[in-house]
Amino acid sequence: MVQADGRREVADLYVGLVGAGVMARTHHQAWRQLGVRIGVYSIDGGGWRLAEEDTGGRTEELGSLDELLARADVVDVCTPTDTHADIVVAAADASRPILCEKPLSLDVAETQRMLDAAAAAGVPLYPGHVVRYFPEYEVLVRQVKDGRIGPPAVLRFTRTGSYPTRSAWFSEPERSGGVLTDQMVHDFDMARLLAGEVVKVHAKELTRVVPPAEPGAVAAATVVLTHAGGAVTHVRGVWGPPGTAFRTGYRVAGPDGVLEHDSAATQAFTLQTGPSDEGVMPDVGLVESPYLGEIREMAEAFCGGPAPRVDGADGLAAVAIAEAARRSSATGEVVEVTR
Repeated sequence: MVQADGRREVADLYVGLVGAGVMARTHHQAWRQLGVRIGVYSIDGGGWRLAEEDTGGRTEELGSLDELLARADVVDVCTPTDTHADIVVAAADASRPILCEKPLSLDVAETQRMLDAAAAAGVPLYPGHVVRYFPEYEVLVRQVKDGRIGPPAVLRFTRTGSYPTRSAWFSEPERSGGVLTDQMVHDFDMARLLAGEVVKVHAKELTRVVPPAEPGAVAAATVVLTHAGGAVTHVRGVWGPPGTAFRTGYRVAGPDGVLEHDSAATQAFTLQTGPSDEGVMPDVGLVESPYLGEIREMAEAFCGGPAPRVDGADGLAAVAIAEAARRSSATGEVVEVTR
């Protein structure tokens, strides 16, 4: 059905969901809330689980990526990071608009290949930077953009959770990028959004029991970002032992004030992470799920609505910062960000 303004109805979409892990299940839940039809192809054969969960019967398991690309209106990629590029390029070659979970890939060259394929096909490629849709970060962005504290000068972000042992690939840095990429890419994206382009990175990562991830595995990293305009950002990320409480925070200071948030001190909602890969990423209680907000915004864009708040260029910039951080941690040197 086409609306009066020429847009397609979101509920008329057939979404090709690639993957069946935690993020695929989280995205699947959001797509179901939007009432779309969903075809699932899992590279590890787990697509049947998502089809069985959908008691409304709008999800079906598909037998191959080719079948998915032939049937889908849009493609949602929720597979291990090292598999993103080939799937995204195949979707672009089939002229399918794409949502791809963060990070788009592990390095700038591969991410640029993805963006080039999408541009050549004339289709959008949006990265799943869901932290932009969390209410406490939406408030932060709005306050900074409204000039409430003046230009950000010193920024600090923290993010802590349990080491993700639910899937083995997280503990393989060549597949996930480790804590510096898989976890901290969210805060790299926020820092760049608020304080402008990042030109230099200095990083240090300390990791135990990788690979493989086992009970007791931990990883912690500290990264200092220098922005083109002179602002400085400090980012700290931790993957702790099992049972580590999920916690995020920020402190953004400018000449006219400071904006602060600590999830441990916020009682409006709670956010707990589950230990099993049978679950989905948790809801946040009293507010709409950020994953639903993210996917609704991108679905409306796919149907002819306004562009979402994040695009492929943002995804590329975040990958470039993460790649520089890994290189800095490995060498001990300050690394310039290039892309």
